[in-house]
Amino acid sequence: MTPQDILRMEQDIVLVLKNIYDPEIPVNVYDLGLIYEIDVEPDRTANIRMTLTAPNCPMADQLVEDVNREVAKVKGIKDVNVILTFDPPWDRSMISEEALLELGLM
Repeated sequence: MTPQDILRMEQDIVLVLKNIYDPEIPVNVYDLGLIYEIDVEPDRTANIRMTLTAPNCPMADQLVEDVNREVAKVKGIKDVNVILTFDPPWDRSMISEEALLELGLM
C-alpha cells in the first residue's frame, strides 16, 4: 500500500466522520473536535483516537459504535480500532470554526 493510498483512506475517513453526529449536539464528531487522531496502518487497519464531550456522556457507547461501523465501510479498510481517551480533556476550543458558526457561538 502506497502513502497515497493511506492518505486517500484517511481523507475518506474524515468524510465519513463528518456524517456522524453527536445526538446531543447538532454537530458532527469531526467538527466538534472529538477526533484526536486518524491513522491508517499499512495492513489497512484504521486507528481512530477520539474523546467525548464529557466522560459520563450517556451516548458514549453509541458514538463509539457509530464510528467503528461507519469507518469499517471505507473502501480499503480491513479493521477498525476506536481508542477512547480523555487526555487531553475535550473543551470548546476544539470545535471547528464552521461548527461554532453553525451553533451560533461566533
